[in-house]
Amino acid sequence: MTASVSQSIVESGQRAAERSDASAGGVAKKATFKVWRGDSNGGKLETYTTEVSEGMVVLDAIHQIQSESANDLAVRWNCKAGKCGSCSAEVNGMPKLMCMTRLNDLDLSEPVTVEPMRAFPPVRDLVTDVSWNFEVKKRITKFTPRAPDVADGTWRMDQADVDRVQEFRKCIECFLCQDVCHVLRDHNKHDSFIGPRFLTYTAALEMHPLDTVDRTAELKEAHGIGYCNITKCCTKVCPEGITITDNAIIPLKERVVDEHYDPLRALVRLFRRKSQ
Repeated sequence: MTASVSQSIVESGQRAAERSDASAGGVAKKATFKVWRGDSNGGKLETYTTEVSEGMVVLDAIHQIQSESANDLAVRWNCKAGKCGSCSAEVNGMPKLMCMTRLNDLDLSEPVTVEPMRAFPPVRDLVTDVSWNFEVKKRITKFTPRAPDVADGTWRMDQADVDRVQEFRKCIECFLCQDVCHVLRDHNKHDSFIGPRFLTYTAALEMHPLDTVDRTAELKEAHGIGYCNITKCCTKVCPEGITITDNAIIPLKERVVDEHYDPLRALVRLFRRKSQ
């Protein structure tokens, strides 16, 4: 290798390093984090300081704190790509995915608070017990398709009907919408309200072009849809951008009202009972 080629490679490497430094914001700066430490018996915010640089997300900072000064800090995560829903927490009081919350979107002149979701019981540090959600899902009447449309066992559906429920299938079950919902978060109505995540799941079933089950009675009674006052906070925190309130909950409320509170339908039902 000639001296000129060798020098060119060195200079190229230096330029690449300079670009890397520039993209990383140059010299790293310090940031302070207040992280909740504790378990089901209680806990408190502990203060940590670590170096941060351009492009880092909150989960990066938490891992760095684990490495440097809190090796026993518990945090749940998996994909670090905003698709598994594992790293849900509350950053500065707002339910967020830690892996999708960039530090350059936060005010680092003030301490950044990182806490576990408040709507579910704490297990340890930033990890909460979300098993209640899986039990709720079991209570919802399952998909029950109509008989096949043709002899080969297949169905025929309009594309518009298929498209209507596709949005709901994007849910990653991070449970941020459950956490932000005041019915669960502030009023602890876990026994009588299934929350926005499972109202969305129910909407996907109710609006499915093949499903034959009427779940309006379940929604009205067992699932507590009346508790939702459509503040749209669940829509605001959804990392997948699902329009939970307008496209799922409000249409379900309309179905419940039509079926159980429409005075004309009530008269028809009364007439039928008397004629039997």
